[in-house]
Amino acid sequence: MNILLKRVLDRLVRTGNLKVTGPKGATVVFGDGSGEPVHMHIKTAHAERAITFDPMLAVPESYMDGELDILEGGVLGVMRIAFQNMGSGGIDATWSKAIEGLRHAFRRLQQINTASRSRRNVQRHYDLSGDLYRLFLDEDMQYSCAYFEQPDMTLDEAQAAKKRHIAAKLRLKAGQTVLDIGSGWGGLGLYLAKAFDVDVQGVTLSTEQHGVATDRAHAQGLESRVHFELKDYRELNERFDRIVSVGMFEHVGVNHYRTFFDKSATLLKPDGVMLLHTIGRSGVPWATSAFIRKYIFPGGYIPALSEVMPAIEKSGLVVTDVEILRLHYADTLKHWGERFAANRDKAKAIYDERFCRMWEFYLAASEAAFRWQDLVIFQIQIAKKNDTLPMSRDYMAKCEKALEMRDMGHRETAPVKKSPAARPARRRKVADQE
Repeated sequence: MNILLKRVLDRLVRTGNLKVTGPKGATVVFGDGSGEPVHMHIKTAHAERAITFDPMLAVPESYMDGELDILEGGVLGVMRIAFQNMGSGGIDATWSKAIEGLRHAFRRLQQINTASRSRRNVQRHYDLSGDLYRLFLDEDMQYSCAYFEQPDMTLDEAQAAKKRHIAAKLRLKAGQTVLDIGSGWGGLGLYLAKAFDVDVQGVTLSTEQHGVATDRAHAQGLESRVHFELKDYRELNERFDRIVSVGMFEHVGVNHYRTFFDKSATLLKPDGVMLLHTIGRSGVPWATSAFIRKYIFPGGYIPALSEVMPAIEKSGLVVTDVEILRLHYADTLKHWGERFAANRDKAKAIYDERFCRMWEFYLAASEAAFRWQDLVIFQIQIAKKNDTLPMSRDYMAKCEKALEMRDMGHRETAPVKKSPAARPARRRKVADQE
């Protein structure tokens, strides 16, 4: 191991039990020996140099390329040691702080998400094969944070609870119109239409998601009430009683928050209600992970609440409720990671080994960020007028309970149905992202 990397790790790893084997076979131990052991093998001099100068990007890249193996503890263990040592005199005193500071300073340049760029960014992630997502998502293909009302819930149960939790905050009534910005695989829109007898328009920039969601609406006989479009929300002109957006705001970019809420204000009727569900930071604004921005979510950004609220205020909208969901996404990602691992061979048949290693790192590092960093979920309820919603939150709990009873009844009486036929799997190579 080179001397500079050893010094960096000596300063970084104050707690934990980390063993690192270098390209020449020598093994060095870092930390105080506490906790579960983690053992990394840096296999090439190239990876060793890269990790020395930019560990937050070079570790995942080296892992993807097979130049780094994790012999014990897994990716989650590596990230646990890294995150738990941040701010304790370790990484804050290293070269990495300067690199991450520069990324934060230039974050706005990385998030000029025009309509055309937004479409390209979405295609990089959400237009991956739907067959891949079926390997690790729940039955309804909810690709966002679940809501674990009880810690022993299954993933499917927690995703159903998430839909009820969101629906209750929308205060829906039969016959209303609902806009779903970033409608994903269609599950939430279909649920709202069935549970409340409302008309739903979903918009997405993902061709793959649009195709699957449209097929699902037809399969469930809801095509007259739920309509999905390949369209940017900025192109819409209709007005809606309700707007919901789940897991899309992370792709808006800090430069475009004012545009997002100004447009939402014009799309919302005078007595309208909006529910925004997004990943956020409980701490101060900071840069997107270099690995996530380069390989997973180009153009993405996780906001602090202090960055979101001013844009809402300037749009003329009224914030009526804010809830912070802590650790729910960590548990969701844990389920996804376990399911992906169980189906790894199938994922490799669709893509390749490098993709599987990239996806493993993405899921585990994301779980770690929700467990040991400052990532949380914001659920922000918004209205056009101050008196649109009841003065207490009791209506939310009552609605959730009623929906839970309804869902239980449907599960007990519904005939067994086969899932819609999956589209033919296709093997793709994922090119290096610039």
